[in-house]
Amino acid sequence: MPKPMPLNSEHFMTTETPTLDPRLPPRRFDQMSATSFVLSVAALAFFLWALQGTQVSLSDLVNGFPQMARLVGEMLPPSQARLQAVGWALLETFQMALVGTVVGVLLSVPIAVLATPHLSPHPFVYHAARTLIAFFRTVPDLVWALLFVVSVGLGPFAGTLALVVDKIGFCGRFFAEAMEEVDRGPQEALSAMGASRLSIIGCAVIPAALPSFINTSLFSLEKATRSSVILGLVGAGGIGIELKVAMDLFSYDEAATIILAIFALVLLVERFSAWLRNRLI
Repeated sequence: MPKPMPLNSEHFMTTETPTLDPRLPPRRFDQMSATSFVLSVAALAFFLWALQGTQVSLSDLVNGFPQMARLVGEMLPPSQARLQAVGWALLETFQMALVGTVVGVLLSVPIAVLATPHLSPHPFVYHAARTLIAFFRTVPDLVWALLFVVSVGLGPFAGTLALVVDKIGFCGRFFAEAMEEVDRGPQEALSAMGASRLSIIGCAVIPAALPSFINTSLFSLEKATRSSVILGLVGAGGIGIELKVAMDLFSYDEAATIILAIFALVLLVERFSAWLRNRLI
């Protein structure tokens, strides 16, 4: 009886491993296809065209440094003549941000429920809620402020309404995504026990998504604080109108005081939000 041939490693090798030249650096990227190369060239050409369209000029930037230095010199030292008026305007700015965020978050929850696929009662309602959230989110808050200034008049109420709409668009999207990603095991268990849709949402969905809700709401408060400063430029209340008047009157020292006050408010809100986020989540 013939003896079996001994097997060596060559029997198990179907392909030969290519040897790399040690003198060459390792390949970091795969070879680009013709389509990818054409798209990359087109993207680069579009970027260069965009640079030309935005009129980017290094010479103008360099020539503007002396003017910037003169402006900073006129801002220092910051004026203390209208500290009381700036303080009240700053308080009004935070009030707008707080009320706009709270009302916007509360209105976002039912809209987000309707925009969640497995919670919405009908596909038409789901698509309508998604479209409404996308519309509120894509239109800038400054545009909403202009619309509400025309509708309800000048003042902080117009700015607060603009922030409410903006928060619905911002929070509604993230709330819907958070509810869509929660574990569906408890929901299916409650459904098997005969629980209603509202009971499932209130007892299983929202408690599981609550940490994400809190995180998004705190970020919304930070975002609303920064946005409420800009809304005053169109007459929608807040400290923005004080900054605009100071710049229009060339009172750069007063503008510096307002800018420092805005910086202090935003920094304080961000620190408080971070502290509260660590305590609650």
